[in-house]
Amino acid sequence: MGRSPGRQAMVFLSVAAPGCDKNATNFLFASFAPGKGRKSTLADRAMKNVFLTPVLFLAALAGAAQAQPLSGAGATFPAPIYQRWAVEYNKQVPSIKVNYQSVGSGAGVKNFLQGVVDFGASDAAMTDEDMAKSPRGAVLVPATAGSVVLAYNLEGVPNLKLTRAALAGIFLGKITKWNDPAIVSANPDIPLPAQAINVAYRSDGSGTTFVFTQHLAAISPEFDEEVGFDKSVTFPVGVGGKGNEGVTALIKQSPGTIGYVEFGYAEQNKLSVASIENKSGNFVAPTPESGAAALASVELPENLRIWPVDPATPEAYPITTFSWLLLYKKYSDAAKLKALKDFVTYGLTEGQSFATELGYIPLPESVVAKANAALSSIE
Repeated sequence: MGRSPGRQAMVFLSVAAPGCDKNATNFLFASFAPGKGRKSTLADRAMKNVFLTPVLFLAALAGAAQAQPLSGAGATFPAPIYQRWAVEYNKQVPSIKVNYQSVGSGAGVKNFLQGVVDFGASDAAMTDEDMAKSPRGAVLVPATAGSVVLAYNLEGVPNLKLTRAALAGIFLGKITKWNDPAIVSANPDIPLPAQAINVAYRSDGSGTTFVFTQHLAAISPEFDEEVGFDKSVTFPVGVGGKGNEGVTALIKQSPGTIGYVEFGYAEQNKLSVASIENKSGNFVAPTPESGAAALASVELPENLRIWPVDPATPEAYPITTFSWLLLYKKYSDAAKLKALKDFVTYGLTEGQSFATELGYIPLPESVVAKANAALSSIE
């Protein structure tokens, strides 16, 4: 049967994008072809362009259906590099969007054990006891490394040196002035002011605190006895700030303040950092090279959990640590598992190229190999 001029031909096409309800995917496509003797209108042409490309429309739906979000939370220490990985990897694989929340190692372990995130992160790793509490199992993957530095705000003093005794004394509240003889002795050419020392520390459960107090406990029996080491301790002096961000802000805002933060936070905020006396008696500044020397002083054991506590290597910066991703041994969602493995693999390979610029230490190849082996064990 013929059609009258100008009549529109209507065609129904039933399609279903992956993961979509088929009842929501019945689309009406019209040719909107003008009949003989009728000029094409702007509306005709617009509709024609839309409906002649249903494949592209369906491809967009399919891409949306396959999008895979990943959620992580934990240590503030590695947050800048993990968040950079998330941005850069999303450029390569737009369907994978990683959201990492910088909440502290203590909260990160808690969130991981509660199963409310896809992965956690901690500079204190996890104890065997904590790992046993995870109903889905737990795998530690060393993903980055860095130095805990003593950042300070002291005008006219760009290159401060701190002996082991001075460092412990400051955080024990025994050394309270910047011109104390214990500090002056290591800085004879610097006019240190008779100014009160303000101490800044982490108020939240923190892997950075764990690493820092672990070092102080190793070099000072008095600190070990009076304070000890853990993710959260009671310092006898000072003011607390939440996260590396909070401690950095306290130092930056208050002249005369000293505190411990991850090196990248101090560098990005242009804070002065002290050279610390190491076990060999050398004053060493935090650099990628001095940090790498510290990491090289230890070999990762089977459980991948170790800290180079007070290394004897002459050129080693003495407060350096690995930082771990916390992954479940088992994931019920195959797509999520693949996305997570792909993202972590990126971090262990291409992602290491961002380490130095962000104030971290690129992982040695031997560590990357063991980290990849651990990653391959999750299922």
